[in-house]
Amino acid sequence: MSHEADSPSMNFLEAIIDEDLKKGTLTDGVVTRFPPEPNGYLHIGHAKSICLNFGLGQTFGGRTHLRFDDTNPATEDTEYVEAIQQDIKWLGFDWGDHLHFASDYFEQLYDYACDLIKAGKAYVDDSTLEEIRSMRGVPTSPGQESPFRSRSAEENLDLFQRMRNGEFEEGSKVLRAKIDMSSPNMHMRDPIMYRILKKHHHRTGDKWSIYPMYDWAHGQSDAIEGISHSICTLEFEVHRPLYEWFLDQLPTFPQRPRQYEFARLNLSYTVTSKRKLNELVTSGIVNGWDDPRMPTIAGMRRRGYTAKAIRNFSERVGVARRENVIDLSLLEFSVREDLNKTTHRVMAVLDPLKVTITNYPEGQTEDLMLENTPEDPEAGSRAVPFSRNILIEHGDFMENPPRKFFRLGVGREVRLKGAYIIKCEDVVKNEAGEIVELLCTYDPNSKSGADTSGKKVKGTLHWVSEDHAIKAEVRQYDRLFKDEDPAGHKEQDFKEFLNENSLTVLEHAYLEPSLKEAKPGERFQFMRKGYYCVDLDSTPEKQIFNLTVTLKDSWAKMQKK
Repeated sequence: MSHEADSPSMNFLEAIIDEDLKKGTLTDGVVTRFPPEPNGYLHIGHAKSICLNFGLGQTFGGRTHLRFDDTNPATEDTEYVEAIQQDIKWLGFDWGDHLHFASDYFEQLYDYACDLIKAGKAYVDDSTLEEIRSMRGVPTSPGQESPFRSRSAEENLDLFQRMRNGEFEEGSKVLRAKIDMSSPNMHMRDPIMYRILKKHHHRTGDKWSIYPMYDWAHGQSDAIEGISHSICTLEFEVHRPLYEWFLDQLPTFPQRPRQYEFARLNLSYTVTSKRKLNELVTSGIVNGWDDPRMPTIAGMRRRGYTAKAIRNFSERVGVARRENVIDLSLLEFSVREDLNKTTHRVMAVLDPLKVTITNYPEGQTEDLMLENTPEDPEAGSRAVPFSRNILIEHGDFMENPPRKFFRLGVGREVRLKGAYIIKCEDVVKNEAGEIVELLCTYDPNSKSGADTSGKKVKGTLHWVSEDHAIKAEVRQYDRLFKDEDPAGHKEQDFKEFLNENSLTVLEHAYLEPSLKEAKPGERFQFMRKGYYCVDLDSTPEKQIFNLTVTLKDSWAKMQKK
């Protein structure tokens, strides 16, 4: 299946694959893979890679494998394995029967390593890691060969077998490929293939005392699985000669993989280093990997981002050959764009101010019909109760408003969304002089949809009936970092740029009663406020909502001031 060669959306990877298909060089079709390490949760950068690899498989009628690079038992856990699978499925992709682990191939990789030893292309080195690093030297001058480089194949085989059997301590020996200590590419200067690690593995238990390094395991796993295009980020470009060298030493596979690199996703006001993200979690700065402020897929899902929005964002970003930084506002725009089409509009008052409509009959309640989603006529409408006592936002009233303030002030009129026009007659203050209540009147002839009052007002406010509203906790989220590149300051800790206002908890928000049965994960637009998602910790007894994204890019406005 060939992609349309003249497609305006074709990126350079698609062009490469299209050409390979035309040449007929792919004996098993297009086979890509997504190879995460199970040592943390996936983040937005991984989401782009997932969309790219699975997307290529779909576009060209091939398949995509999910293969866990589980070669470091010191940092891996089944929790991460399960979370990664959940994230990929949530994004809308399926690996079918092709769930694999590098540990599936440990025995085969060991046999291949023995073959390299027999061919005189690998040796056991007793040098320490510091000594190995020192002997490698610098790219501009040749490195120094290890004194153990000349060991015989027989001795190396014996030592390697004993390494596997657990006879030696961690750090006492490694297996290195014998390539070229004078190569300008440091990765070709006798790279380490195996190290001794006496750690419990989440799948193989205590069977192994040695574990393969990424550069050794990755390419061989690709070859074993018949991967056609091994798509990596740019930092692996210098690893490609080693990837090819290792493949040259192996038996011929029906379909030899080729490595290609693309620019990783760098997002402003964000860190995506797993080490740094783990530091945020373990230090308690955030509340776990799925904290809604985290750039993890789990965090974005909990915050209310949709899988479609993330896929659309990845498509907008595109596939580049050079590193660049994508503005976080583009991701937020993609989320906002998707939610605008699908979420019901509801009313929620986050900073309540009481309004008493003095001429509305006491004890009377009427149901007003409000549309659910203007973007979707088939979404229907809902009944919202209206009564004498309502709540509006504190910010929607000013005692002495300026001329262009089109909300409520003493002697001024506004329309209540879907209801009536009201006029503020007076204010009630507490002993501290703070306004605690507005006394208003309403025009019974101004009902929305049946207005015969002839009045025209510029302001429309959202509101909730005090007697019917449900109380909720609302978590207002902002960007986790104040600096555009928090990890880019070499002499400063990235945590110095944390935004101290990244989370504000509003414990006295009031929502219209239709939200009483809202389930965790459901999303809504709070009129004039933003898009919100019911948090996973929410219960019928205590509703909790997370701010997903504001209605507009308020951050950009703040930066311009």
